[in-house]
Amino acid sequence: MTNHHTIIVSSIAFFFWFVISMADFDNLQDACPTSTTEQQQTVFFNGLPCKNPTTIIASDFKTSKLNHGGDTENFLRSATTVVTAADFPGLNTLGLSISRTDLDVNGMVVPHSHPRASEMMFVWRGSVRAGFIDTEKKVFQKLLKEGDVFVFPRGLLHFCLNAGYELAVAFSVLNSQNPGVVSITDAMFEFDSDAVKVLMGRLISTTPGMNTMQNVTSHGFDHHL
Repeated sequence: MTNHHTIIVSSIAFFFWFVISMADFDNLQDACPTSTTEQQQTVFFNGLPCKNPTTIIASDFKTSKLNHGGDTENFLRSATTVVTAADFPGLNTLGLSISRTDLDVNGMVVPHSHPRASEMMFVWRGSVRAGFIDTEKKVFQKLLKEGDVFVFPRGLLHFCLNAGYELAVAFSVLNSQNPGVVSITDAMFEFDSDAVKVLMGRLISTTPGMNTMQNVTSHGFDHHL
């Protein structure tokens, strides 16, 4: 075999190795609930260790952590409860997390992103204005009613706020068991600072006498409603 052919074969082999190594691995068993034993960890995983299959029970696949609303007595008048495989064993290796967002009147979840997950939000109660900002500085936002669903693409800044006059509740599914969160306000200023108020005011403008939210008014952003 000539050197030229050897290089070609090696390149093809490397390509297939790269594709296979970058792909997510499928489960080799039906389920892999998180092991919650308190023993000291000596081996570290990209994820969480599994329970012994003989000890898996139905309760591993149920959680009640989202049954009750979060505490909205704070500056943003909102609360988000995220449940991952660390709290809900049955999620382990499935690439899923779930969350509940409670928005009091005038409540808001400030712009943030999930570096490892897209998010699909379902409005269970009330009215919610939700949107995201893409890499071209375009803002996409919609008014959501009960039963509506909105998708936040992976890694993009997104936000939501109560667009009505009563408590709003939304549930989300994220396609990672450890989605992560990056908040621009956490990194830049305190929640009770004037800077946050300016950000909120610019991001969303309200129209008096209407139970809706109008165009995003952030300087430098295009608006897609």
